[in-house]
Amino acid sequence: MKDADSPLQFPCRFPIKAMGRPENEFRDTIIEIISRHTESLSEEHISEQSSSADNFLSVTVTINATSREQLDRIYEDLTECQQVLMAL
Repeated sequence: MKDADSPLQFPCRFPIKAMGRPENEFRDTIIEIISRHTESLSEEHISEQSSSADNFLSVTVTINATSREQLDRIYEDLTECQQVLMAL
């Protein structure tokens, strides 16, 4: 999909959420994957939430998205990561 076909207007702030098990440095893995495709990330744009039973961890990183292709590459890398159970 090209930027012209997207309902988003780039550049824009865009939250990316990944969920997985709270083990094996999951948070750091998500930040590293997203950092490959973005400029510097600051801690204020990263949040995390544990499930009620602490079985899962949700990490949300809000980026300055520059294109639909950038978002597609981020989601492709997240879904290829075996630690990621779901990416939104």
